[in-house]
This record gives sequence, C-alpha cells and structure tokens, in this order.
Amino acid sequence: MPASTHTVTNQPPPLVDYDIFAADPALTEAVARHASPEHAEAVRAELSELGLGAGSAEAQEWGRQANEVPPVLRTHDRYGNRIDEVEFHPAWHRLMDRAVSAGLTDAWSRPDGQLRRTAGFYVWSQVEAGHGCPVSMTHAAVPALRREPAVAAEWEPLLSSHTYQPGLDRPASAKAGAIAGMGMTEKQGGSDVRANTTVAVPLTGGGAGDGEYVLTGHKWFCSAPMSDVFLVLAQVAGDGGDVGAAGDVGAGADGGGLTCFLVPRVLPDGTRNTFRIQRLKDKLGNRSNASGEVEFDGTTWARRVGEVGRGVATIIEMVAATRLDCVTGSSALMRNAVAQAAHHAAHRSAFGGILADKPLMQNVLADLALESEAATALTMRLAAAFDASQGDGEPAAQERALLRLAVPAAKYWVTKRATPVVVEALECLGGNGYVEESGMPRMLRESPLNAIWEGSGNVQALDLLRALQRSPEALDAFLAEIGKARGADHRLDAATKDLLAELSDLDGIEARARRLVERMAQVLQGSLLVRYAPAPVADAFCASRLGTDRGTNFGTLPHTLDLRAIMDRARPEVP
Repeated sequence: MPASTHTVTNQPPPLVDYDIFAADPALTEAVARHASPEHAEAVRAELSELGLGAGSAEAQEWGRQANEVPPVLRTHDRYGNRIDEVEFHPAWHRLMDRAVSAGLTDAWSRPDGQLRRTAGFYVWSQVEAGHGCPVSMTHAAVPALRREPAVAAEWEPLLSSHTYQPGLDRPASAKAGAIAGMGMTEKQGGSDVRANTTVAVPLTGGGAGDGEYVLTGHKWFCSAPMSDVFLVLAQVAGDGGDVGAAGDVGAGADGGGLTCFLVPRVLPDGTRNTFRIQRLKDKLGNRSNASGEVEFDGTTWARRVGEVGRGVATIIEMVAATRLDCVTGSSALMRNAVAQAAHHAAHRSAFGGILADKPLMQNVLADLALESEAATALTMRLAAAFDASQGDGEPAAQERALLRLAVPAAKYWVTKRATPVVVEALECLGGNGYVEESGMPRMLRESPLNAIWEGSGNVQALDLLRALQRSPEALDAFLAEIGKARGADHRLDAATKDLLAELSDLDGIEARARRLVERMAQVLQGSLLVRYAPAPVADAFCASRLGTDRGTNFGTLPHTLDLRAIMDRARPEVP
C-alpha cells in the first residue's frame, strides 16, 4: 500500500527569505528621491539590512508566535502583592528588540531621521503590526517631552536608545533604554479628551518639587501598559478648586484645565508607582499587543509636562507623529497583502495557466497595486516633510503648513483603504487565504485599527476643516504641492479644478467633510504619482481614481491600460 494518496503540487512557495525593502520599487524609489544625497547610501544599506531581517523565515515565525500566544495580565504575585505586570511570549521581545535596535524609536536627532525611521517602520511592520504600537508611542513621545526641557533631558536619551530592556525591576534611570505608552481617552469621552475627568492635584511640602502631582481617575484605553513611562491627560483645578472640562479653551496657569503629565511605572527610589491595570482589552486584531484599562488611586505620582491647561497643545506634535505611523502602518499592511497576492498568482496554476497570466487577475492585482503604491508615495512624502519642517525659514514653514492638512487627509484616506485592499488580496488566494496559516486573516483583523487609533475618520475630517478655517497658509501649501504636477495629466488638472470649487463652497461644509478630505487625499496622491511613478502607474491612477473610468470594486480598471507592467512592478522578486 502506498504511504500517501497524492503528491502536493501547484502550491506557491512561502514568501520568505528575501529583502522586503529592495523588493518594493515604490518604497526604494521614494527613499532615494527624498534622502539627502550625502546620506542616501547609508540609508539604503540600513533599510536593506532591516528588509532582509523582516523577510526572513525566522522573523515571520516570531510574528506568528506573538499573535498566537497573546499577552497575559498578572495583577498579583504568588504572595498576593499587587504587581500589575503583563507577560509576553518571547517572540514579542525579539520583535521589539529588533525594532528598537534598528532605530525605529530614534528619529528626532538623526539626519533624514523621519524618512529612514518611517521607511524602517514600514518595512518592519510587515513582520507583525502589534508591536508597532509601543514603538510608535516611544518615538512620538519625544516632541511632547521637549515642552519641558528638564523632563526631556532625563527621558529622551532613554526613549531614543537603540537598546531594548524590558521589565519593571528597576527605575528607568538604571536602564539602557525605555519604552513609552500613552493614556489619553476615558470611558465617557473617547476621542473628546476635553471631557476627561481624571484629576491632578499638585504635591506640596515633604520635599515635593515644582511640577509634581498625584492623579485620581482612569484611562479606558491605555496603550502598551507594560511600558516604562506614560503620557496622560488630566484636569488641574483652577484657583477656585473646581476642575472644568474646558481643556485648552480659555484655560491657563491660573484657570487650570486639561494638562499633560508624565507617569513612570517605577519611581526613582525603585518602588512601583500606583498603576492599577484592571484588565486587558479583548480586541478584534492587534492581538500581540496589550491594551489595558488603568486606574489611578490618588497616590499615582506624575510630573507635569508643558503648561497647566495646555494639554492638547503639548501633545499636538505627538499626535501628528502617531498619525503618520497610522498612515505608515496601513501602507505597510496594504503592501504586504498585495505582495502575498501577487506572489501567489505568479506561482499558482488554474484553468489551464498561471493565474498571473490571466487578464482578469492582472486587472485585480494591478488595481490593488495602484492603491498600495499611492499610499506608499504619500507616506514617504509626509515623512520627508517632517524632516524638512524642522528648523526656521520659509521652506520649513511651508512644510509645516502642508503637514497641517496632509496628515489628517492621509490618516483619513489611507487607513480606510487598508481593509478593502486586504479583503480583495485575501480573495486572490482563494480558500488558502481564508485559513490562519496564510497570515491573511491576521492582516484582515489588523486592517481597521489605524482608522480608529489616534482619532477616527470623523475626527480627522473635522481636524482638517479646522485647519482650513484657522490656517490659510496650510491650504496655500497644499495647493502649491499639488500644483507641481500641473499640466502633466488632464484628469489630474480637472480633479484639481473640481477640488477648488468644492473648497470655495462653505455651505454645509461639515456634512461634506468626508467627501472633501477623500478628494484632497486622492488629488495629492495623483500629483505624486504623476511626478514620480512610472507612466503606466500614473496613467492608471489618474484614469481610475481621478477620472470616471472604473467600477466600484477592485479589478475594474480600463482594459486598455498596461496592467501587466503595474502588476509586475508590485510582485516581489524572491531569490
């Protein structure tokens, strides 16, 4: 009797052991055009090294293990002492160690820091997305801490360190590196942080220093509760002793209001700060990462960061940085999904031929590739703008103004495109894509997250409207950016004209906000692709996204386009 009934054939090889960075032309070309000439070669080598690590079978296995064995909350030790610790699978720590050692928490002081860090985050996120949360928050905490120079001097070297040293067995000052988390939202307010009720009371006497407080309250979503330190928002009472919810509006040093605080897990003397983790969230995706509900009991020590009553103003740069990471994470997710689909189609035969040779499959893959490349081009343009916005002078001011509109527009649009892209890419694998071993279900569960984190779609749309109303220079910068492609494609020119008409009509603007933001994002993407992408990509994007020659679902591009060239560009070359 034969030992088996059949031989396994017609199954694509695993997409492993390749350079994720080098195999992505949209990314490599964007890095090359935005990097400073004197640093370009070093940046390329750095990202290629990370790309080889990300594409390895070993790293991909870490990602699987970290999600299959999610974190566990330990509120007490075996003797009944309260410890509030979160345990992770060793694979989580391997992922974190590689991310930190690769400089993904160190962008603010290096040449081309945002560009190389964003590209690295894009590459490494394709291994596993959940651990990107603490990596992102550690990176983003730095500009907020700089509002308080003494605090920044203490914490910035730890947060930007390339050494990952987990654990709460010692104060952060005794460690070679630290990780930061955030606790902003509460049960009753969600994104409306001005409705926060957590109270901060200044410490007096007993050797308390200026800016020291104790907190009482809760945080409904505390990201990465195992971190060394957290930025949180709390209300400070005014002169009359009342705590208002007005936040930054009309608040000040005398009037109290919403204020930013730094909360360490371990105090300088080595004792634990009061940080009660009530439970971990049971989330749709992002399973490897811990998100908790936290209570402060009136003894929780905190250090004020920034001015009293200026909490939102203090964290605004932090929010911009984490929103860029939302865009980056979704762009990486789309790229990963498209790469998997294109790889599968190139190696799978059906109905008498290779899937990738079938005209209809080419249409689907090319359509998905357009969405991915447009997201990548926009992501890297934003990263370059962050670098260029540092410092004084008109060019830096222009880039800061551009970011004021481009970040919420990209956050709104790119993060919302991730889910339909992953769904269609999963379908390209058929039933194989619907099983966990393919990795596609994990991507699908992850795909809605970035649209919610750091402000959902409506929050982004309203933020963009506020920028239009309060910062006319932001619209000037946006129009200047898309104007660089004027005359290159008639469909882009027509879409720009329609957008200007939309912007000139302020009647019912809030109800039209999503429509407006969507169009701004697509026009900006189109202008980038027309300027930088190969002609087949730019032509197809303008025809289908800015023109009207496309159906509702993916795979409905005009058949006259060079679909094969677009699809082949998206397919990763594996040695």
